[in-house]
Amino acid sequence: MKVSEIFYSLQGEGFLAGVPSVFVRLAGCPLRCRWCDTKYAWDENAGQDYSIEAIGEAVGQWQSRFVVITGGEPMVKPGLAELARGLKKNGRHITIETAGIAYAADLQCDLMSISPKLSNSAPAESEPAGKHNEGRLDIEVLRKLLGDYEYQLKFVIDSEDDLEEVQETIESLGNVDSEKVMLMPQAANREELSARSPMVADMCKRSGFAFGGRLQVMLWDNERGM
Repeated sequence: MKVSEIFYSLQGEGFLAGVPSVFVRLAGCPLRCRWCDTKYAWDENAGQDYSIEAIGEAVGQWQSRFVVITGGEPMVKPGLAELARGLKKNGRHITIETAGIAYAADLQCDLMSISPKLSNSAPAESEPAGKHNEGRLDIEVLRKLLGDYEYQLKFVIDSEDDLEEVQETIESLGNVDSEKVMLMPQAANREELSARSPMVADMCKRSGFAFGGRLQVMLWDNERGM
């Protein structure tokens, strides 16, 4: 598998935020979110070849029970099931970070951390925006993921207008546990996080959804590998 990086840090997002975790970032993503903070992992070849065994050995450098498989987009990777199975054999808690655009059955996954992409994610350029918008949201895939896995839903919020789109998406999905829904400020750096957090906090108070912090931004200003 092409691996962009493997590193040890704190989980920055979601309901496990703050938990020391080992991150396995797989290379390759079909989406082109304009605010993506890991654009270096978009390219399928943006990494080194690792066997499943080599990934397991690298993860084993650290004692943390928690492993996050991220990207890129892990769910489009043919070897994902084998990777998750290999890591799970050692008693790890497995989180898979995904945009929810592809489905795989019977994954060894303790938490499917799904971040459906809103229209605010589209790049400015028309050609990549068209391709991005075609694939950024698949309601049927999301329904299957929510039905088959323990999950959390994280929506990236850029403006006040995004809340209506979040609510429409949740309504389209049906049977969503609102206590598993989180709104996160779009933020590439501490300045943006500070500026948008009060707006998102107010949206959470109005909607009842949880506020999602971005620890990696607050602590390390989105420095790579942290």
